[in-house]
Amino acid sequence: MERLVKIGSFAPDTGLRLEWSYGFRIEVKVESGEVLIRANKAGLTSLAQHLLTLAEDAVPSGTHVHLDASRELEDTSKDLILERTE
Repeated sequence: MERLVKIGSFAPDTGLRLEWSYGFRIEVKVESGEVLIRANKAGLTSLAQHLLTLAEDAVPSGTHVHLDASRELEDTSKDLILERTE
């Protein structure tokens, strides 16, 4: 199966521009020492888009996406940071 997704972009002067799928819901929890990421279809697609954006050749090591509870994530979530390293 093939699926077309929009990935964001990176520019040194403005940083990352992320793409979000409409209606996304993402929740991050820590339960029994394990991280649980729970998301609807749009949320999973959005996370995939963010990871693909970070994987682009132009994105330097150390660039990160900070997802905050009550902003991008559900109110009960822990914050989530996705970071590119080499």
